[in-house]
Amino acid sequence: MYIATLLANPGRADLDRAAVEALRDAWGGGAVEWLNPGVAAEFAVEAVPANRWEVWDGLQGVGVDLVVQKAEGRKKTMLLADMDSTMIGQECIDELADMAGVGKRVAEITRRAMNGELDFEGALLERVRLLKGLPEAVIEQVLAERITYTPGGRDLIATMKANGGYAALVSGGFTAFTTAVATHLGFDEHRANTLLVEGGTLTGDVARPILGREAKMAALREISDRLGISHDAVMAVGDGANDLGMLGLAGAGVALHAKPSVAAQCDIRINHGDLTALLYIQGYAVEDFA
Repeated sequence: MYIATLLANPGRADLDRAAVEALRDAWGGGAVEWLNPGVAAEFAVEAVPANRWEVWDGLQGVGVDLVVQKAEGRKKTMLLADMDSTMIGQECIDELADMAGVGKRVAEITRRAMNGELDFEGALLERVRLLKGLPEAVIEQVLAERITYTPGGRDLIATMKANGGYAALVSGGFTAFTTAVATHLGFDEHRANTLLVEGGTLTGDVARPILGREAKMAALREISDRLGISHDAVMAVGDGANDLGMLGLAGAGVALHAKPSVAAQCDIRINHGDLTALLYIQGYAVEDFA
């Protein structure tokens, strides 16, 4: 048995009841259950419909996400999340670069790296070198003035943890940011790269080893082993090419507002919803949120 979930942006709450029921009828699905009126609805189907991606593409045009997945095991025990452009709305290194006066140059490297056009480690080192001499105090300024949180993050983590879950933040960014973000959102642990500092200024380098694609996959393996759970019990979420490894390894890999080249390689693509979509696709209704 499979579950089809339709999701609209909570800010618009414009998921049309007639449209949901029309799709249910076309696919011969079961009764529609509204997880949040106007925002999320689901119904069961016996198999993955042959025209799933054609329907998905049509729904994208009206601002609706569609996810079809196995009913069994869709509630997950662990959340493994990327930080930049996933749990927060920014790329931290781009914000630091902007403060250093090299914003456009670094942002272009970031874009290409996240699209998978550049080697992640090399691109990270190239960008960090351009930050050499930036006062360490700028990090706190960026955190205070430039970082915004993706809607639904605290609901997602609190609800999964209230149901026995575990949440880990794994970033190719920097511990100076993951420490604050993990604390604010309620993550159980965080991993990231460490910016090197001497005399109160950035040296233009990071500590080794560098946390990239392979390290994110290693984190999934290590933490799930420690918790005594299978990879199938993990939900991973990210947006960039360096997230693809963990998204493929997890039982549910969610491409959230991801680069097109990344989303194309994932079965769960959330382009219109926020982080609460990760609860709805597990079957949580809004009244279940912690």
